[in-house]
Amino acid sequence: MSGKAEKLQWHPAFCAATELELRQDLDVLELIPEYNLSKKPLQIDLVIIKKMDWKRTLQNEIGHIMRGHNILEYKGPGDELTIDSFFKVIGYASLYKAQGIAVNKIPASEVTVSFFRNAYPKALFQELKKEGYILKKIYPGIYYVRGKVPFPVQVVVTSQLERKAHCSLRVLTTQVEMQDAELFLEQIHYLESKNERSNIDSVLQVSVNANKQVYSLLRRQNEMCEALRELMKDEIEKELENKLEQGRKQGLEQGLEEGLEQGEKLQLIRQVIKKLQKGNSVEETSDMLEEEPENIRKIYEIAATMAPDYDVEKIYQSKSLRKIVGKHLTNIFL
Repeated sequence: MSGKAEKLQWHPAFCAATELELRQDLDVLELIPEYNLSKKPLQIDLVIIKKMDWKRTLQNEIGHIMRGHNILEYKGPGDELTIDSFFKVIGYASLYKAQGIAVNKIPASEVTVSFFRNAYPKALFQELKKEGYILKKIYPGIYYVRGKVPFPVQVVVTSQLERKAHCSLRVLTTQVEMQDAELFLEQIHYLESKNERSNIDSVLQVSVNANKQVYSLLRRQNEMCEALRELMKDEIEKELENKLEQGRKQGLEQGLEEGLEQGEKLQLIRQVIKKLQKGNSVEETSDMLEEEPENIRKIYEIAATMAPDYDVEKIYQSKSLRKIVGKHLTNIFL
């Protein structure tokens, strides 16, 4: 994982995304981020406790396995989900179960463990199968682990989750897909509660900073929502400043080019007038200045109407002489 990605607050964003996923059942849930198992730094990423009748099945697929007390472990981009980390979290769940205020206050049957990771944990699944565990894909991206585990366990591969129903989790990656980002932004228009908006902002902030190129492209293709506009304010201002600077530079370059071209034309007219005053013919002047005879003849004709007071500027601005280009350019006269 790049240094830039490491600085992003993936875990708070995951907690926010999970709350968005389970928003239909928040009336019976209590979500506790970074739950402390002891005074020492042993933390669970997220604990979800059902407030009442825990036998009620949650509506979102990731909640179908959940019971009274649910331990969630999130592995952000670049974090490995190994056999050791698997059993470490099982150990955390056991410690959590043992912390009840009375003996067996939290029955093992009420505890579940969920692992979340964007990438498919191939090595972990191979190790679990080797140890005799059974893996069953229950829903797209959701695998139940069955066998010698003390609690119901699921592994959620967020990149495989159904796109529309789980865009909150799918955008938590350093390689977000354009369609996922669009679907997540669409949510903003119909999720209006203060808590929902706060969760959206948390997820969006991490996803945008990890995938600026995708969101910049999305910003140019679609009318932005206010949340995305605010997050990308610095980039928008910088882009506008760059465009203004580019415009100023182009204007200066164009002005300089036009000025040089005008200067060459005026210089050519002055040279032609001098030859005319000396009595040189069109052919002689053309040969000396290395210009097309037709061009020299056109200047001669216009100058003749002003003799003997030849005005170079008036000759240059003459309507009958649209373009005069010096000997190093292409000469066009009408």
